[in-house]
Order: sequence, then structure tokens, then C-alpha cells
Amino acid sequence: MLRLLLTLICSFVVCVALMPLVIMLARKLKVRQTVLSYVDNHAAKSGTPTMGGLGFVIAAVVCSFAFYVKGSALAAMVGLLTLGFGLIGFIDDFIKVFYKQNKGLSPVQKTVFQVVVAIIVSFFVYYSPYVGDKLYIPFTMKEISLGVFAVPFYAFVFVAFTNAVNLTDGLDGLAGKTSVAYTVFFAAVISVIIYGFGVAGEVREEYYNLLVFCMALIGALCGFLLFNSYPASIFMGDTGALALGGALAGLAVMSKLSLLAPIIGIMYVVSCVSDIIQVLHFKRTRRRVFLMAPFHHHLERKGMHENKIVSLYTLITFFVGAVTLAIILALN
Repeated sequence: MLRLLLTLICSFVVCVALMPLVIMLARKLKVRQTVLSYVDNHAAKSGTPTMGGLGFVIAAVVCSFAFYVKGSALAAMVGLLTLGFGLIGFIDDFIKVFYKQNKGLSPVQKTVFQVVVAIIVSFFVYYSPYVGDKLYIPFTMKEISLGVFAVPFYAFVFVAFTNAVNLTDGLDGLAGKTSVAYTVFFAAVISVIIYGFGVAGEVREEYYNLLVFCMALIGALCGFLLFNSYPASIFMGDTGALALGGALAGLAVMSKLSLLAPIIGIMYVVSCVSDIIQVLHFKRTRRRVFLMAPFHHHLERKGMHENKIVSLYTLITFFVGAVTLAIILALN
């Protein structure tokens, strides 16, 4: 418990210490966000420093590695996945800043890079003795085997969940606060596996280190939110959003909780599904289902202040996470 607490405090302090330097560097190098013309209600935010995700990514990865116990293969891979997706986001942000527009890598380029990283890590997971082709069924926590479908399923989870988190990053503090609530309850479920299912030996160490990573991520995000909450002094950018999505997707797959992730992360699903519905319906009918997608922008267009939207997303995630944890405890 002490190690987990120290990890949380360390990552928070490191991120808080890093963020003023990241903001100063972003301003000096003129690393600023260019808001798309159709997001006219965010026009005042144009020019805000971006790529602030570097702060919490560095804090989370460094502090987690500092506090791992032996047997950290799974957690180390989550860290590398975080950095891998973060690098894709960094390249995307760099192109946006260099060309001073809000379109970086093309959707095809971004997808190809993500799929390559996802497939590489998926093979590692498949051949890992701690995961293999196994998944926990939500709530009952019984294991099932995916067999030959494991690798494509893991790759799909990595890419889909990462982009769902990225789509949620549209308002000041939205992705960060939603992810703190998500990770708190995801960590709680991992704790149930460690202390309630009687896992021992190397498996226990591997899961414990996933818990260490959760604490590092929570602490780093809380530190980042001091600078990213409304009105944001800096945005996380794709550097932070893709890294955050990679971290959460990695935790889900490495802990065999991929099927539980979209339940606790219901608001990520809302962002992703609302965007898909909007695009498909518009292509078919030339009409929109929502005033603007993803759904948080629809709420904003309806007159809801972004602080209320952020609170709504965070509270729903907190509520669903609490209910999910209660059901798991009741059934196990």
C-alpha cells in the first residue's frame, strides 16, 4: 500500500513540476493549437499552447518504472505502448504546429501507424504466460479463451479504445477527469483480482505492477489537470490523448479486462459511437443526427457550459465504475 501511495504522490509532484516547463517551452517554440473554423465557439482558445500531454506521460512512465517490483513485463509493455501511441500523437501534433493548421497526419497514416504498434504488442500479449488468449467475462470474472482470434481482438482493442479516448479530448479537462474516474475504478477491479482471487507468485507481481502504473497515471493526470481544467493553460494534444488512450487500452488487455473496459469507460464509447453515427448518417442522408459530434460538442451546442459537461462525463464514469465494482464484489 505504501508503494502505491508513494507512486501516486511522486507522479503528481513530478507532473506539477514539469508542466510549467512544458508550458514555457511550448510558448517559446510557438507550439499552439489552431482551432478548426467550424468549431467557432472555441475560437477564443486558438493559440493556446498544446502538446502538454508530454508532462503527464513522462511523469506517469518514469514514476511507474521507479516503483515497479520485480516481474514487471506486463506493466513495462503498457508503458511502452503508452510511449508508442504518444509518439504517433507527437508526430501528428508536430505536423500541425509546423504547418500551422489543425490537420496533421492523414487518417490513413495515423491508422497504419497505430495498427503496426497494436499488432506488435498484441503478439507479445498472446505469447505472454500471464495473458495468452484469456479474457475475463465482465462481472462473473470467469475466464474464456479467444484462441486464434486473440491477436486481432487485442489489436482492435488497442486501436479502437485509443481513438475513443482521443475523441473524448474535446473540452478543457474532459479526457483527463473522465480518465481519472475510469482509472480509479479500473485499479479497484485489478485490486479485487490480486487480493480477492488468491493469485500468487509471478502473476501477483505482474498484476501488482499494473496497479502501480494505475497509481502513476492517476497522480500524473491530477497534476496535469491543475493546468488543463477550464480555462486551460495548455492542451494535452494528440501527444497526450493518444498516449492516454494507449495506456488505458494497454491496462485493459494486459489485465485480461478488455470486455470490462467499455463498460467502465462508457463515456469513451459515447464519444466514439456518436461520431460514427454522425458520419455514417451524414454520408447517407446529408443530414446530421447531432448538432455536432462527438456528443460532448452536441451538448455544448445545446447551451450546456463545458464545465457542466466535464462534470457530467466524470460523474457518469464514477457512477458506472462504482456499480460495476459493487456487482463484481457481490458475485465473487
